[in-house]
Amino acid sequence: MDNGTFVTAGLVLRETETKESDKILTVLTPELGRISVIAKGARSRRSKYTAACQLLAYDEMTLRRKGEWYYLAEANTIELFDGVRQDIERLALAAYFAELTEAVCQDAMAAAEILPLLLNALFALGTLGKEPRLVKTAFVWRLMEAAGFAPLADGCAVCGRPEPEKPMLDVVHGIVHCAACKQPGGLSLPLTQGALAALRHILYCPDKKL
Repeated sequence: MDNGTFVTAGLVLRETETKESDKILTVLTPELGRISVIAKGARSRRSKYTAACQLLAYDEMTLRRKGEWYYLAEANTIELFDGVRQDIERLALAAYFAELTEAVCQDAMAAAEILPLLLNALFALGTLGKEPRLVKTAFVWRLMEAAGFAPLADGCAVCGRPEPEKPMLDVVHGIVHCAACKQPGGLSLPLTQGALAALRHILYCPDKKL
């Protein structure tokens, strides 16, 4: 860092128009987590970094910090995920991923895990062409895990049975349990054995690729 200026990679989670030609970008970075970046002149036809200031652009950014704000000095696009942008369903889903990420990601510790997860999901949608509903399911559960909201699914959280009988997912208490171990105040949904196996694979598989 030199006089408050430094270089980082970042993914644009949101772009907000402000003033005559500026934008305020919500950017997810591995070092700083979620930050707001002022991109002066980003909406101008003469801007050198118009592409880098759009939603879902993954960039190398040179930022300058002034008080609580970061200002964009330079930006080079690393990936624009064209395969996502060319399909309205995939683009809508990718924008939803960005909204979820913005909602749960605050600190840099979470960002170090969540940023690769989001990039992986965008790559799966746009380059690998994977089924959107499958990518959505895997991304949402793994985002919950990274943010500390994943359910306990390695056995019945009530009786301790490794393989719950007639397994159910309690979405209020965040646990998997046997049908007979239902807890007061919960809201439980039945799981097939296949669904439980899939949930465990998503949450506990060491290979985090989608």
